[in-house]
Order: sequence, then structure tokens, then C-alpha cells
Amino acid sequence: MEKKLIGIDLGGTTIKFAILTEKGEIQQKWSFETNILDDGAHIVPDIVESINHHLSLYGMVPKQFLGIGMGSPGTVDLEAGTVTGAYNLNWKTQQEVKKVVEEETKISFAIDNDANVAALGEQWKGAGENDKEVAFITLGTGVGGGLVSNGELLHGLGAAGEIGHMVVQPNGYLCTCGNHGCLETYASATGVVRVARDLAEEFAGDSKLKRALDDGQEITSKIVFDLAKKDDLLGKMVVDRVCYYLGLACGNIGNLLNPSSVVIGGGVSAAGVFLLSRVEKYFLEFAFPTVRKSTQLKLAQLGNEAGVIGAASLALRFK
Repeated sequence: MEKKLIGIDLGGTTIKFAILTEKGEIQQKWSFETNILDDGAHIVPDIVESINHHLSLYGMVPKQFLGIGMGSPGTVDLEAGTVTGAYNLNWKTQQEVKKVVEEETKISFAIDNDANVAALGEQWKGAGENDKEVAFITLGTGVGGGLVSNGELLHGLGAAGEIGHMVVQPNGYLCTCGNHGCLETYASATGVVRVARDLAEEFAGDSKLKRALDDGQEITSKIVFDLAKKDDLLGKMVVDRVCYYLGLACGNIGNLLNPSSVVIGGGVSAAGVFLLSRVEKYFLEFAFPTVRKSTQLKLAQLGNEAGVIGAASLALRFK
């Protein structure tokens, strides 16, 4: 009898769960709000309680499961199954996640960084089409990523895949990491707005975006892209600048790893083909000739399900 997998996507506002088949098909899913009070002390007990409650609800037992996989923010020790420094969860000290979950559920448990896990999801069941060589970039509040090579996540000594901290503009914007000119400072949702404010200062033409910024209206990356799609001159300049940096980053990733695809996901990627075609223009400019022909840029397909699907795939290692 085929065993099941449990995938958990742990976020600062919501914890998402799914029960999947070994082939990655979601059979049940549920979620609840993350309780980060008391230094995040409730998070792991809440996860355990929710798993046990739902297994009881569905009339299932631990031996039916191959394992539980989870994606978490913060620094993850893969072997020990611990998480340190996940500040959006209020986890300031080391959390013994694996030990507690295995003891309380009697199911094997594996954990990795949330961006890595989303990369696995897209590689396995999404735009990556289960190819062994896939790079993933997620454009959200920050810029995250994950690199899959020979079917395995690349971890390096712990910080591989920090695509958002690839320097694309020497001496550029100051990043939260302390460096200047990281991709995250230009291509994240907040980065797009930052570029818009910067370019608006020098812009003298007619633009709805310029007027909105000058009037002190609240601007989002979605507004910038929507105006650019309507031929707003400043909006188009902002999008072009953002796509230049993204294309440069994708070119560098392609030249370094030559994956079959670089998959772009996250909130900013909702701009779709409008974004992708412009990033591709610069990617082709910066990529090595062989890479231009063999590495494709694609839009992510799984949306919010990438995390739970990728997390569940971690449990396949217990096979």
C-alpha cells in the first residue's frame, strides 16, 4: 500500500499543511494562524496538535506515512532538525523542531529552509517539470531562492541559494544584510517601489505614477507594473530597470549552473509574461551563448502550494 506524505509550510502569519501521495498529489489541506507570542513557544506544540488532530479526524495512523517535511524561515540545521534566528516567528533561540515533532507524532521528520522547499516544489510538480537541474527565484517582500542540481538541493556550507544577495549594482542601495546593491534591494516588492521613488526624482515628463508619488500616495509594486502595462512612461522605466537587474542575475545563475530552467515565482511574478519577456531580453544579453540556447526562463506554476508540496518531497528521503 502506497504511503502518504505530510508537507508543512511554516510562515510568520500562517502555517499550511497538506497530506499528499508519494507522487505529490494533494489529498487534504488545512491551515491556521501562526501564534508567535511568548517567543514563538506555541508554534511547534500547535503543529503537533494539529497533525494528531487531523490524522484522528481522517481515521489515519502514523504507520501510513513515509514522513513529514517542513519548510521554515531562519537558519536550519538539516541533520539536527533545529531552527535558529527565525525572527518573524519570534524564534530568537534554537528550536528543537525535529525532536519534538517525531516524539509527539511518531512519524519521521525532515526540515529545510522555506525558500529551498518552495524551489523543490516547483522543481518536482511545477514549472521545473521534475528536471534534475532547476534554479528558483521568489520575488516577495524580499528575494529568496533555491538551487536544485542533480535532483538535490544545493546547501553549500549552509547559505547556498541566497540569490537575493547577489550583488547586481556595486555601491548600490544598502541592503538589510549590510551589503550594497543586492538584487533584493531592486527586485523585491519593496525594491520596485524604491526604484520608482528614485527614478521619479529625476523624471520630468507626464506620468500618473510620478503624480501619485509626488502626492504622497501609497505605491505598491503591483501599481507600478499595472501602470507600466498601460504605457505609463515612468512605470515602464521602473519595470525596465528592475528587469535589467533580474535579467543580469538570471544570466549569472545560468552561466554558473546551466540549469534547464530558471523559475521565477513570488508576488511580484504575478505580473506574468509582461515581467518574464523583459527579464528574458536582458538574460539573453548576459548569458553565455550555450546557456542562451539551453536554459529557459519560466514563471512558477504552484503559487501558494509550492511550499507544502516541496516540504512533502523532503519526506521521500525516508523511502
